[in-house]
This record gives sequence, structure tokens and C-alpha cells, in this order.
Amino acid sequence: MPLSRRLTTGLGMATVTALAAITGAPPAVVAAPAPAHVTAAREAASWLAGEFTDGSLPGPFAPEDWGLTIDGLVALSATGVDAPTRQAATAQVARHVRSYNSYDDWGIEGFTDGGATAKLLYAAAAADADPTDFGGYDLRAATLSLIATADAGHQRGRITSRTTADSGPDASNTFDQSFAVLGLARSGDLPQDTVDFLIRQQCAAGGFRLYPDAADGPSPSCDDQPGATLDVDSTAMAVQALLAAAEDGATGAGDAARKGADWLVTQQHTDGSFGGSGPTTGANSNSTGLAGQALAAAGRDDEAARAAKVLAALQLTAGNGGAASADAGAIAYNTDGFTTAAAAGITDTDRDQWRRATAQALLGLAQVPLGRIGLDPPPTSHPTPTGTASPTAPATPTASPTLTTSPPPTGTAGPTPSVTSPPATPAPTTAAPTTAAPPITTPAASGLGGLPTTGAAIGSYLLIALLLIGGGVTLLVLGRRRAG
Repeated sequence: MPLSRRLTTGLGMATVTALAAITGAPPAVVAAPAPAHVTAAREAASWLAGEFTDGSLPGPFAPEDWGLTIDGLVALSATGVDAPTRQAATAQVARHVRSYNSYDDWGIEGFTDGGATAKLLYAAAAADADPTDFGGYDLRAATLSLIATADAGHQRGRITSRTTADSGPDASNTFDQSFAVLGLARSGDLPQDTVDFLIRQQCAAGGFRLYPDAADGPSPSCDDQPGATLDVDSTAMAVQALLAAAEDGATGAGDAARKGADWLVTQQHTDGSFGGSGPTTGANSNSTGLAGQALAAAGRDDEAARAAKVLAALQLTAGNGGAASADAGAIAYNTDGFTTAAAAGITDTDRDQWRRATAQALLGLAQVPLGRIGLDPPPTSHPTPTGTASPTAPATPTASPTLTTSPPPTGTAGPTPSVTSPPATPAPTTAAPTTAAPPITTPAASGLGGLPTTGAAIGSYLLIALLLIGGGVTLLVLGRRRAG
């Protein structure tokens, strides 16, 4: 074969190979805009992070509220927001273990609160700390030591408190038991007895009661308690704990979790919101956040999306915040709180309620199950192949849902209230806001003045151009040589 033909053939093969390398390569991946509810969750977490001082959140009566600080730490861990604040909060909680799960700071020794210890165990795991050496305490061993043993009869498996004096019935509730299941599942083997006790708090209808005790003492199960009050918040916690237990291989946990999720669906209001029980019966963002998170964990995506839409409508933004626009990202307890803040700002008296509401509500926006926080990457954005359409973010609601006002509980005595609920500040009775949050917009996919790009590397095109130019020059030289 003449040299010119060999060069031409080689040039053609090189060109084809280069083209094949480009067309056969997988498409470049660009980050798609985060879903609207994830963006809202991260904005809420950013606001909450700004409320921390030296690694802790304040309470209404103390400069540090360790229960609320733990809730804030879990919320930041769920969204991956503000690593320095998360690290500072983890360190501070670790330094104050006994300030939270005992009465040592009040000079009363010999008491360890079971629910607080279990919550600490879970928080350490969710924050990617070592639960067996958290501030010098082995929280897993401490939690296991507070689980009632076989001689406790139908109370076997219950998380309890330890005290040197008889203080009456144990104050632990279904929140505490759920934290015990979550914490033990995240830190090692999960005792089946602990799961069984949680399942016994579920009534035949599917919901869970908040307290395992009746007026005359502990009752064996929810169905054994006449007129047991089923609670949305407790059910949401239990569903998530049981899903984690099922993943750990616990018997009966998966069925109980599905039954609990079914019951939650029946409790969702037509606008997508949820209410609790007792003083939190009215629709509120705390209950809606926990229930939405549980429904997402159970695969009930449509119902979880409806709950997220309610929460997004209760979130302050620069566009709808009015006098409270500087607090963009915060989530109101209900529409009355939203309206009052938009008109007059968030007062020092109300700020505690906003912190508590935001910490729980954003969980329903982030939609990371409690059992997976710290294990799965926080939701940010999803990779999308170039040339395909990015997922469309849900539309921002045009108006806030109508939520009924319910007075928040006054809290419980002692250092360890596990249910995060607003303080006793009565919510004002004003009309719900009608100004919607502005739609979340995202920059053009190209990021370069709106010019579209394919995402393919330009080096491949340069290679082809060089091959073609080089081949043409070579053929020209050879042609001249043969002519001469």
C-alpha cells in the first residue's frame, strides 16, 4: 500500500477512534437543582445554626437547654448544614451528659433518667460520635443497664430511670422507648425485648399511645388500656424506630411499622397537616414534621410530600417574612405565629417556640429517617446526565394552609423532657397569612450567561481537529514530493 494511502487510512482510523471515544463515553454529569423541600430544609437548618451560641441552644429559663440542643444537633446532622456548629454542639453535649440525664447539677445524686440517656445514645450515633465513649460515658452500656429485665413482667424491655429513692411510677414514655430502640440499633445488637415493649404500645388501630401507664399503674399493652389516647407524634417516632429495628432484623418490627404508617395516613388533615394530642391537638409544624418524616421513611411519598408542602408554607423567606425577613428560614409553629412574626418580627419571648418548631419541622422537609441520619449522605442535589431534563421542583404553595391554633404544653418537670414542643406562650389569634413564599428559582443549567453546553470535554474536539489538520498537511507534502 502506498505511503499516502497508509497515512490516509491511519488518519481515518484515528478519527473514527476519537469520535467513538466521544460518542461512546458516558454523558457528563452535572448537579441538578435540589428539590424544593430539601432546599427549604437546609435554609431552616442554617437559621437554626445561627441560634446556637458556643455549641448550645438556650431555653426559656436557662442559658443552655440540652434537650433542645440535641434536637438542633440532630436537625443539623440530617441536613449536613454548618459542620463547625455541629462539631461544637457535639462537643458541648458530650461535656454535659450528666447535666441532661441526671439531677447532679441540683445537688441530687443517684438519679439517671432513662429517656434522656437513650436520647443521648441516639444523638451520639447520629452525630457520628462514639456512643461508647461520649464525654467519657459509655451510653450504650448505660442504656442497656436501664432496660427492665424479665422479672419486671409485662414491663420487660422498657427503658426506665434509676434512682436511689422510690419516686413513684417511671416517667418514661413512647418517645423514650423509641430513642432506646434507635440508639441501641445504631450502636450494636438490639435486644428483642426492647422492640417488643415498643410494639405493645401500639393499639389495634395502628396508632401508639404516648404513656405506657394508666391512672392506676402500668398497663400491659395499649389495647389493655380502655380509651387509650393515640398520639401522632409518638406514632411517628415509633414507626421510625421500628423501621430501624426491622433493618436490624428484629421480629415483628416491620409489620408494626407499616401498620403505624397506615394509621398516620388516616390522621392527615385534608391540607396535609397533622396535629398531636392533648394541648397540641391543633395542626402544628412539630407534629407535621415528625409525621412527614415517618411517612417518607415508610415509603408513603405522596403523603410525605403533602406534609412538606404545609411546612414550606410556614417558613419565613425574604419575600414573605415582612418584619421577620431577617429570620428567613425559620418555621412557625402554626399560621398564627407566622402572621404575628411577619407583622412584628420574632420577639425574644417567642423565639424559643420558633427554635423548637424549626428543629422538628425541618425533619419533615429533609425526609431523612431518624434511623438513617448520620449514615446516609444528607440530601443536597441529584446528579443528572447532560441533555436530560432536571427534575422539576414542586411548586411553592400559593397560600399558607389553614392551621388551627392549639396552646403548646408547659413542659414537664425535670431535666429530660423528650417531646420537643413549644413553650407555654399562647399563640395569637390572627388570620392566616395569605402571602406565599416566592418560588425557588435556580440558575440556568449552563451557568455561563445562559448559553447551553453539552458537558463534553473540549479536549476531544481539539484532538480531532489536530488529527485532521496534521493528516491534511502530511498528504499535501507527500503529494508535492511525488509531483517533484
